[in-house]
Amino acid sequence: MTTESLVLAMAVHVVWLAILYLLLTVARAPSVWNLGRRADGSNPFSAYEPRISANLRNQFEWPVLFYVVCLLLLLDPTKIHPAHMWLAWIFILGRIVHSGVQVLTSDARLRGVVFTVNFLAVLLMWGLLFI
Repeated sequence: MTTESLVLAMAVHVVWLAILYLLLTVARAPSVWNLGRRADGSNPFSAYEPRISANLRNQFEWPVLFYVVCLLLLLDPTKIHPAHMWLAWIFILGRIVHSGVQVLTSDARLRGVVFTVNFLAVLLMWGLLFI
């Protein structure tokens, strides 16, 4: 059950990335394909496109270390601690919340708090790996 949970957490993140790419495509559609433009020619999603794009870049920064620790744990399942499962899911849920905060608000403090939770979850996963 433990290895399946780690793989499922990684898979959920991949699905989340696919959703973000879909949202970015929709946000760019008025500018790129002239689909969904307003009567005045403007893009109704112009405020969201750079935020979604920035969030996608963020999904390939700290999450890389999440994938590495998960893969190391999958290579040697005897090192998996039950807390790894909780931390993995806290991280994944945190990434989704982080996306929502970054795309839908300009609240840098809240985004920082959510990032810190994500950061600590992965850091603790690494720490448990070596204990």
